[in-house]
Amino acid sequence: MLEKIESNEILDRLPAHLKQFIKPQDYSEYTAINQAVWRYVMRKNVEYLSKVAHKSYLEGLKQTGISIDHIPNMYGMNRILQEIGWSAVAVDGFIPPAAFMEFQAYNVLVIASDIRQIDHIEYTPAPDIIHEGAGHAPIIANPEYAEYLRRFGEIGCKAISNAKDYEMYEAIRHLSIIKEAEDTPKEDIKAAEEKVDYLQNNMGEPSEMAQIRNLHWWTVEYGLIGTVEEPKIYGAGLLSSIGESTWCMTDKVKKIPYSIEAARQEFDITKPQPQLYVIPDFAYLSNVLEEFANSMALRRGGLEGIQKLINSKNLGSIELSTGLQISGKFTKVIESDNKPVYFQTTGKTALSYRGKELVGHGTYNHPEGFGSPIGQLTGINLAIEDMSPRDLKAYDIYEEEKITFEFEGNIKVSGIIVTGTRNLQGKITLIRLKDCTVTHGEELLFKPEWGHYDMAIGKMVISAFAGPADALSFDLITHKPSSTTIKSKTNPEKLELESLYESVRNIREGKDAKFSLQAAFDLVKKYHSHDWLLSVEIYELTHQQDLNLAKEAKEHINQLKIRRPEVSHLIDGGLDLVESNLVLK
Repeated sequence: MLEKIESNEILDRLPAHLKQFIKPQDYSEYTAINQAVWRYVMRKNVEYLSKVAHKSYLEGLKQTGISIDHIPNMYGMNRILQEIGWSAVAVDGFIPPAAFMEFQAYNVLVIASDIRQIDHIEYTPAPDIIHEGAGHAPIIANPEYAEYLRRFGEIGCKAISNAKDYEMYEAIRHLSIIKEAEDTPKEDIKAAEEKVDYLQNNMGEPSEMAQIRNLHWWTVEYGLIGTVEEPKIYGAGLLSSIGESTWCMTDKVKKIPYSIEAARQEFDITKPQPQLYVIPDFAYLSNVLEEFANSMALRRGGLEGIQKLINSKNLGSIELSTGLQISGKFTKVIESDNKPVYFQTTGKTALSYRGKELVGHGTYNHPEGFGSPIGQLTGINLAIEDMSPRDLKAYDIYEEEKITFEFEGNIKVSGIIVTGTRNLQGKITLIRLKDCTVTHGEELLFKPEWGHYDMAIGKMVISAFAGPADALSFDLITHKPSSTTIKSKTNPEKLELESLYESVRNIREGKDAKFSLQAAFDLVKKYHSHDWLLSVEIYELTHQQDLNLAKEAKEHINQLKIRRPEVSHLIDGGLDLVESNLVLK
């Protein structure tokens, strides 16, 4: 599949575990109805957002090459995005939050290439190209905001999740797919909504990933900028929703100054948001992000960090004060005086330094797990990592010497030193022993018959984060979503309607058309009386040139408003654009 994707220098840097989410954007799959939906939303958005969006939005539309009249071909768009140091890829709907954020860390915008149905023209819970392409892309043309987005991804992909986060992701993904799909039974949607609601109310203490996902939602997706009294829109969810962008500016939506407290505010993707957060400027986003990052295990490490990794039940890493990094599934920690004195992983484990796997310490070498003491030796103020070669010799820490290390917390390591590994600063990071026994009081942690024992050296855990230190250490190409986007169904009636839309589109663009405007109108009126958008498009093309047909179309449109009151405001929105003679380019 990937060979069909046009790449570039930015995309070439992506690791394989991110490329697994990319799919080609098949532009030929977009129908004339899809193009009409895009055009309507963009015309309405630009007309309205020119008044209420941050100035970066309209400027960004021009910079990123996004057309009002045509769904963007993202690989054409990429050639323009590269000028601001970004790129874009197509994916199938929601992808796991950690992967989404890691794409951002590589300056890559993730775009769900499907487009909403006409029945969901105002808003869809499913990510689509209107949301991603017309919402996210224009704002990243602002350099300060783009750097926030990149930095957010860099920090966010290291956030530790808990066991329920992935279940919530799958539930939301499933709900967004079936709500956007045609003819989904109401009872199926209700059941999916109830599951999401149940999970949201039974997540327990929110994980780091849940909290940073909240920050992402209230800024990148639903953020306002300016003052509480006079805010402007910059969040992509608002920029891409002609319904919610209007709703959010009313007094019915509470406006709150943005702060780290937003990390605890949950959201519901299926409903308009009852409150929104306002930032004074884009620089403020980075201030709050750094404040949150300082609370993460990524920067705090310690006992709490290891416990978060254990609770996550996912692949994670810790970094010791020597720079040694241990990656695996953490299953045990022994503590003393609220400090970790021993940790244990189970299953494939790799050791790294500065993000690069150490030679001889990959998962092949540690297939069953890895355990080691942490901290200082009992009664010795000088940590092993701080000992000079002379200190090491004075404490009998050298090759071929039998020794017993007695660590604080009653951890004992007894064996014969084989060799040591040093970091770039010359500090010992690993000591290998043979004939080794490791105990915690009466508990046996390692036996001589298990082979060589590699003891990690570090007086403290300075960092704990999700994922491996070196992505190449593990096979991460394992993502198999439980559901995929459901494509729109095709039938003879719909094919005919698409043919009518295509004719009207071709006439607007000066191309040959199968049907004249009169023929297209007669057919849509007779056989597709539920459709409203094509009649608005025909009225647009005739209201100054063919007054008789324009009158017919207007009468039909007014009848549609009576028959279908649920779309009357959408029809009025289209007529307003036509009758105001608004020219959008």
